[in-house]
Amino acid sequence: MSAPGPWWRDAVIYQVYPRSFADGDGDGIGDIDGIRSHLSHLADLGVDAIWMSPWYPSPMADAGYDVADFRDIDPAFGTLSEAEALISEAHAAGIRMIVDIVPNHLSSEHVWFKKALADPAAPERELFWFRPGRGEHGDEMPTDWVGEFGGTTWTRTTDPDGTPGDWYLHLFTPEQPDLNWEHPTVRAEFEDILRFWFDRGVDGIRIDSAALLFKDRTLPAVVEGRPHPFHDLDEVHDVYRAWRRVSDSYPDRALIGEVWMPEVERFANYLRPDELHAAFNFDFLGCAWDPELMRACIDRTLDAHRAVGAPATWVLSNHDVTRHVTRYGRTTTTFSFENNLDGTPVDLELGTRRARAAALLSLSLPGATYVYQGEELGLWENENIPVDRLQDPMYARRGHSRDGCRVPLPWSGDEPPFGFSTAEPWLPQPAEWKDRTVQAQTGDPSSMLELYRSAIALRRAEGGLHEPHMTWLPGAPGVLAYARGAAFACVLNMSPAAVPLPAHRSVLLTSSPLDGGDLPPDTAAWLRLAT
Repeated sequence: MSAPGPWWRDAVIYQVYPRSFADGDGDGIGDIDGIRSHLSHLADLGVDAIWMSPWYPSPMADAGYDVADFRDIDPAFGTLSEAEALISEAHAAGIRMIVDIVPNHLSSEHVWFKKALADPAAPERELFWFRPGRGEHGDEMPTDWVGEFGGTTWTRTTDPDGTPGDWYLHLFTPEQPDLNWEHPTVRAEFEDILRFWFDRGVDGIRIDSAALLFKDRTLPAVVEGRPHPFHDLDEVHDVYRAWRRVSDSYPDRALIGEVWMPEVERFANYLRPDELHAAFNFDFLGCAWDPELMRACIDRTLDAHRAVGAPATWVLSNHDVTRHVTRYGRTTTTFSFENNLDGTPVDLELGTRRARAAALLSLSLPGATYVYQGEELGLWENENIPVDRLQDPMYARRGHSRDGCRVPLPWSGDEPPFGFSTAEPWLPQPAEWKDRTVQAQTGDPSSMLELYRSAIALRRAEGGLHEPHMTWLPGAPGVLAYARGAAFACVLNMSPAAVPLPAHRSVLLTSSPLDGGDLPPDTAAWLRLAT
C-alpha cells in the first residue's frame, strides 16, 4: 500500500554516513562505489529514501562539514558522475535521495575565504564575519561567545605584510568560517546550489545547523533571559522562505532541517507552510526511557507539528549522538552534548532489548522515521577507540568524541574489517560485532535486522499506519498503548513486570518473545485489533 500525500510525510529515511557505509576501492574509507554495491541492502530493508551526509570536497577538519565546494564530490568518495549514477540507481530501486547542505559556514579552503584572507580589502571579506579585536592593540577577541563544540569562536588573521589583522567568526572549528547571511551573494549562491542538486535528481535537502545562520551585528554577550545573539534569529526564516520557493519550482522535493530548539513553539516556526517541509525531532531522540516522559514527548511533538500542518519526525540516533543501544543500556538514558556519559557502565543486553522496542515505537508513530546506518544491525557505541585514532574535533573541546557512532559497518565475516574494506578501516570495529554483521543476521528471525525488515514491510502494508493521527489507549502504569486507525495498535511495556495485552485479533510483530501471552518489560508489540 502506498502512502497518501507527499512522500516525506511518512517516509522511512536511512542516513548514510559515506566514510563508514562500505569501501569500494580498498583504502579503508567508505565511498560511493561501496554504497552502490550495497544498494540491495537498503532495498531489502525497505527504506523510502537515503540521506547522504556530506560527500563534498573537504579538508575533513570536521568530517566533511567543512565544505570547500558544494558542486563536486570529494575524491575520497568518488566523482560527480558516480554520484549521479548512485542517484539514478537508487531511483531505479525505488529509493529517493537527500543530500546534506551546510549553510552556516564554509571550509577555510573555499575560494571565497582564501581570497578574503589574501587581501584585507577583498570584497569576499563581506561574505564572512571579519571584525577588529577589542583592546588597545586589537588582540582581544571581539566577543566571548562559546562555540557549538565548546571553546572560542574567533581566530585572528595575519595580513599579507605579516602584521596581526582582524578576527573572523567560526561557531565550530577555525577551519569553518561562518558566512554572512545578510549579504545577497551568499543567499544567491545557496539558492543556486539547491538548483544544482535538484537538477541532478536529488529529492530532498537536509539542512545542517539550520537555526544558526544569522548573528546579531552588535555582537552582544550571551546573557540568560535575553535573546541569543546567534541562535534562532528571526531573519533566518526569510532564507527558508526563499529556499521553499526554489524547492516548490521542482516537483515533489523536500527541505528537512536540523533544528536544535528547546522551545517547541520556536521549533514549529521552521515548519510553517511556506518554510521547511520537515525537521528533526531531537526532543524524542534525547528523551529518557521513561513512560511518562516518553508519552509527554510524543504528545508535545504531535501537538507542535499539528499546529503548523507539518509531519512529525522520529529519530533515535544519528552521526552526532551516542547510539541508542548504548544510551538505553545506561542508568541515565537521556542524551545531550552537555551530559557526557562516555565510559559509564552499559548493559548491552538491556540496551538492545529497549532498542528493539524503540524501533517498533518509532516506526509506528504518525510521521516520518529516520534510521541511522547500523541501528538496523543493533550496533552499539564503540567507546574503546584509542585516543590517537580519534578524528572528531569535538573531542579536544568537550572530551566527548562522536567517532564512536561513526565506526564502519560490519557486512560479513568473523573478524574486522567485516567485509567493509580490504584494508584497515579508518576507525576500528569491535571484534564483538561478528554477530552483528548483515550476513550473520540475514535470515535469523530473532535478529535486529530481520525485525527492521519485518517492521518496515508491515508499515507499508498496514492501512492504519498510513492514518495521520493516533489515539492513546488505556493501559497499566508504565505501559504506552495507542491505536492508528480502527484496526492497528502498538503497545510498549516500560514497566518492570510483564503485562497482559489488550483485546486483539492477532499479534503482527513483537520486539521480543511474549511471556505466555503477556508482554514482557522493555518490549513492544504491534497488534491487529478486534473490530
